[in-house]
Amino acid sequence: MTQRYIYQTQGTCSRQIEIELENGIIKSVRFDGGCHGNTQGISRLTQGLKATDAIEKLEGIDCKGKGTSCPDQLAHALRQMLRSR
Repeated sequence: MTQRYIYQTQGTCSRQIEIELENGIIKSVRFDGGCHGNTQGISRLTQGLKATDAIEKLEGIDCKGKGTSCPDQLAHALRQMLRSR
């Protein structure tokens, strides 16, 4: 079953993240805003990963002392998706 989710980010340059999961595996990630090269890299690197593995790798990454980052916000979004299943 494919699950789609749009997450409004907080504390980052990106404004939102669109995620598509299929059976707990990340099919696609698309950031709206943010540093284009970095968000493209995050999207490609997470494609095909288990959501739980991506959360483990990305959670807690900080950008410029903000207490969060685009990768950290992706981890938060994935957590919310898994809770809502």
